[in-house]
Amino acid sequence: MRRFVLVVVVTTFAVAIFGPILRSRGVEPQQKAQEPQPRPKSDVEKLMAKKLEHAQKVLEGIALNDFDGIKNHVRELSTISKTVEFKVFKTPQYELHANEFRRALDDMQHAVKDRNIDAAALSYVDMTLACVRCHKHVREIRVTRGPGEIRSLTE
Repeated sequence: MRRFVLVVVVTTFAVAIFGPILRSRGVEPQQKAQEPQPRPKSDVEKLMAKKLEHAQKVLEGIALNDFDGIKNHVRELSTISKTVEFKVFKTPQYELHANEFRRALDDMQHAVKDRNIDAAALSYVDMTLACVRCHKHVREIRVTRGPGEIRSLTE
């Protein structure tokens, strides 16, 4: 029963975080004709889309008690987090968030190795919170700095 409640809480949390993102992708046909063509996605945006896809698959693995699925997608998230494109800004706060994300992935890998679904679910929540904090930080930097002042490691 405790696992069921935990899965429901984690699923609800994920829907609350990722639901608006997925809903915002749908555009009404009338609006679509009026809007300009979307610009091509940058490498960082493509990477973030992959990250979101793997994070959703991790949640699916947690909900289904699929340790192999969790392990595979956590490994992919870990690989993404180590790529150069993952580093958007050279700020201490950004590095802190990136390290929190990686630490949560490490904790999740240990939980999978121990076959502890509760610990994996808690690590997933920690990972999600690290993502939310980092995205908030990036938005704040983009608002406070002008477009020419953003220092990306991929530039």
